[in-house]
Amino acid sequence: MLGACYYPEHWPEDVWATDARRMREAGLKVIRIAEFGWARMETAPGIFHWDWLDKAIETLAAEGLEIVLGTPTAAPPRWLIDLHPEILPVDRDGNVRKFGSRRHYTVVSPKLHEATRRIVTAMAERYGAHPSVIGWQVDNEFGCDDTVFAWGDVDRAHFQSWLKAKYGTPEELNRAWGNEFWSMQVTRFEEVELPAGQVCAINRATQIDYMRCRSDAFMDYFKLQADIIRAHSPGRFVTHNAMGYSHTFDHFEMGRMMDLASWDSYPLGRMESLLVSEEERIRWARTGHPDISGLQHDHYRAVGQGRFWIMEQQPGPVNWAKWNAIPEAGMIRLWTWEALAHGAEAVVYFRWRQCPFAQEQMHSGLLRPDSEMSPGGREAAIVAGELDALGSLPETTKAPVALVFDYSAAWVLQFEPQGHDYDIRMLLIRWYEAFRKLGVDVDIVPAGQSLDGYKAVIVPVLPIVSEAAHAAFATAAAPVLFGPRAGSKTGNFAIPDSLPPGPLLQGLMPLKVAEVESMRPGLEEKVTGVVQGTVRRWRENIETDMQVLARFSTGAPALVANGSHHYLAGWPEPDLLEDLARMLLAKAGISPLDLPEHVRLRRRGNLVFAFNYGPQSWTVPVSEDALLLGTRELAAYDVACWRE
Repeated sequence: MLGACYYPEHWPEDVWATDARRMREAGLKVIRIAEFGWARMETAPGIFHWDWLDKAIETLAAEGLEIVLGTPTAAPPRWLIDLHPEILPVDRDGNVRKFGSRRHYTVVSPKLHEATRRIVTAMAERYGAHPSVIGWQVDNEFGCDDTVFAWGDVDRAHFQSWLKAKYGTPEELNRAWGNEFWSMQVTRFEEVELPAGQVCAINRATQIDYMRCRSDAFMDYFKLQADIIRAHSPGRFVTHNAMGYSHTFDHFEMGRMMDLASWDSYPLGRMESLLVSEEERIRWARTGHPDISGLQHDHYRAVGQGRFWIMEQQPGPVNWAKWNAIPEAGMIRLWTWEALAHGAEAVVYFRWRQCPFAQEQMHSGLLRPDSEMSPGGREAAIVAGELDALGSLPETTKAPVALVFDYSAAWVLQFEPQGHDYDIRMLLIRWYEAFRKLGVDVDIVPAGQSLDGYKAVIVPVLPIVSEAAHAAFATAAAPVLFGPRAGSKTGNFAIPDSLPPGPLLQGLMPLKVAEVESMRPGLEEKVTGVVQGTVRRWRENIETDMQVLARFSTGAPALVANGSHHYLAGWPEPDLLEDLARMLLAKAGISPLDLPEHVRLRRRGNLVFAFNYGPQSWTVPVSEDALLLGTRELAAYDVACWRE
C-alpha cells in the first residue's frame, strides 16, 4: 500500500478534510503523523493539549485512512530544554549543541528518559486503542545529523558505567584495550575519558567500545518507548525509521525488538553523499544509481526479519544534498515499484504537501505549496491504480546469493580505514552490484545467521568474526567468497596472535596475511588466472599452501581456495568483481543473465520486475501477452512485471 507523511499542525484546520479526501482519491491508504509535534501536545510538564491531534486523527479516519503515529521525541520542546538544559548534546569540541532544529538531545540523559516516559505514555493511553491507528514509529532517524555520539559529562559517566559492567575491573579494561601502550593505564573507571579531544591518535579499542556503548543506549531508548506502546496499544506494530547507509548503531539488534523495519529512501540525495565517481554522479544524477536503493531495501528487509516499510520516499527534489536534482519523469513510480519488488509492505512518501516555510521548504511533496499535484504526486497516483489492478503481491522468497554483513565491520573501518578511500558503503555497493548486473537477487544476511538454502555466499568485509559467524561459514553448503580484511581484528580491536584471518577462519582457510598496503589513487595491481581484473585501494601479501586460483602481476597469490571457501587478497574493481561473480555463480550452478548497465531485475515470489534506470529502451525476455505491467519494449525510466 501507499501513504504519505502529513503534518496537520503546519496547515489551517479548515484544509484538513480536503487533504484527507484528496489522499483517499489519490489511492493513499496510510498516513504518518505527529512525530515532531511534542511542543503542541505538551506545553508544560504533564499539561497536555490533544484537541488538534484528536481532530486530525478523526479527519483522516473519516476517509478510511489508516494511521501510523510517531512519538515526538526527536524534537524536545523549548520548555523542556529550559527546565533541563543537560538534555542538550555536547559536541566533540565541548560546545553545547543548541535548541532550534531537531535531535537536540543526548540519548543517555535521565531527564530525557523521564520526559519521554510521560509523553509516550500519554499518547499511547489516548490513541493506542483507536481503530484507525495501525502502528507506531518510535522517534525519528536515530543518528541523523551526527547525533549518535555526545561528549558531555553525562555521556562520560554513562560510558564509565558501561565499561565497568563489561570489564569488571580496571585491570581487565587495561588488558583489553592494550593500555600499556603510551602509558594509558587507568586505576579507576572514573579516570576513563571519552574518545575525543586527545592530542593525537585515539585508541581504536576505546572508539569501538564507545560506539558499542552508544548503540546499546539507543537500544535502551527504543525499548523504553516500545514497551510503553505495547502495553497500551496491543496489536499495532512498532518500528523506527532508519536512514540509508547509516551504520551508527546496530540496526540488526534493534530490528529484533521491532515488529517490522522501516527506512527513509532518498535515491538522489544519497548519490551525493557516497564516494562514487564524478562520471557516475553525472550519469545517475536524476535517477540514482541502480543499486543504491536496492541494496538498502534488501538490508532493511533483513533488519525487519523479512518485513519492512519505506517510511519516507523521495517524491521529487530534496533540500539537503550538495545538489538537488529533479528526478527524471517516471522515477517516482519506478522507485515505488522497486521498493515493493524488494518486499516493502508499504511505501510512504515524504511528504503530502511541500512546506513553504522553515528548514525544509525546498523539499518537494506530493502536492506543491499551492496544493496543486506535483509530478511526483501524479506518479504516486498512477502506482496506486496499478497496485489495485495487480492485486496482492506474493511473499518475498529467499534469494540465491547471501551477502553477509555485520555492523562491527563498519565500525572497524570507520575508526581504522588504513586507506583514505577505503569506504565500506562503496565496498558493499560494488559487490552487490556485480551480482545484480547479472540478473541475480541478493539477500543481506547478518553475520552469524544460518546460511542454509543459499547457493552462494559473499563476505565483502568482516574484520571481527564471532563464533556464530564461524559456525555458519563452516556449515554452509554453498561456495563462500571472503574479501580482504576478514578476521583481521579481535573483538578488542587488536591483530590476532596468529595474524589475519584469525584462528577461527584459519580453521577453514589455512593462510596468514603477512603484510597489507593501502593503495593511493593511480596505483593498481593486475590479477590473472581463473579470474582476471584489477585491484585498487587495498592489497595483501598472504602466506598459504591453499590452491591458488589467481595471482597478482608480482606472482603473489590474489585468490586462493580451500574446498568451498575462497579468499581474495585485495579490493576488486568492477572488472575483477564481474569475473568473481561469474566464477561463484558457475560453482553454484546459477545461470547469469547479462543485463545492460541501466537495467535491474527483482523477483517477489513468482513475480519478476524489471527497472530501466537509463534513457535507452530494453526488450524484456518474455512475450507481450505475459506482461502484467509495462510493455515488452521497456522504455526509459519505466517498469515491467511478469509472472515466472
